[in-house]
Amino acid sequence: MAGTILIVEDERSVGDAVAYALEREGFEVVVAREGKAALDLFQKNAVDLVVLDLMLPGLSGWDLLGAFRRERRVPVIMLTARAEEADRVAGLEMGADDYVTKPFSMRELVARVRAVLRRGSGSEADAQDGVVEAGGVRVDIDRHEASVDGSELELSPKEFDLLAYLVRNAGRTRSREQILTAVWGDDSYIDQRTVDVHVRWLRTKIEKDPAHPERLMTVRGVGYKFAEG
Repeated sequence: MAGTILIVEDERSVGDAVAYALEREGFEVVVAREGKAALDLFQKNAVDLVVLDLMLPGLSGWDLLGAFRRERRVPVIMLTARAEEADRVAGLEMGADDYVTKPFSMRELVARVRAVLRRGSGSEADAQDGVVEAGGVRVDIDRHEASVDGSELELSPKEFDLLAYLVRNAGRTRSREQILTAVWGDDSYIDQRTVDVHVRWLRTKIEKDPAHPERLMTVRGVGYKFAEG
C-alpha cells in the first residue's frame, strides 16, 4: 500500500525524520517548509495523504487544511504540539482525519498513516454506491452530495461519511463503537468522543432545532439512531 505523502513541517529536523521514516516504508515523499510551497506541491503532485503541522509561520496549518479541502478530498493527519482537546476537535471538525501530538514516535506516525489510508480506500460509508434517504435527508454516495428537505448540505468529509452511515441504518440504534469502526475504521486511534462532536455538528445542519433533534436521536447509554420517517 504505497503512495505519495506530502509533509508540511517547518522544523527541518522533524520533517526530515518523518520523511525518512515514511520512505523506509516504501512511500514517495515530498516536503514543504511553509504554506505557499505546500500548496504548490499539493497541486502539482498526486498526493495520497498530507502530514500537516498546524504551527507554521505565515500561512497557518489551519489555512492550509481549509485550502486542501477546497482543492480535493485527500486524507490529512495533523501534527501539533498542542495537547488541548479543543485544538484536536477543531481540526477534526475542519475535516482532518487524524492527529498526532508532539512529541511522537515515528512508529506510531507510520501506523496512523497506514490506518488512515486503509480507511480512505475502504470505509463502509464509501464502499456502497447509490442513494440512501430517510427523515427528509437524501445522501448520494456516487456524487458525494447530501441534502435535507431539498436543500443542499455543506459537509466535511467525515460529516458526509457519518451521515451516509446513519441514514443507511435508519431506524436502527448504532453504538459509538459501531459508528467509530464504520466511519473511522476499526484500527482508528480516534477517541469515541469524536463521534459525539461530529453528531453535534451534524445536527446543526440537518435539524430545525439541534437542541431537540427529530432526525438524529440519542439513545441514552447506547449511541445514536436516525429516524426512518
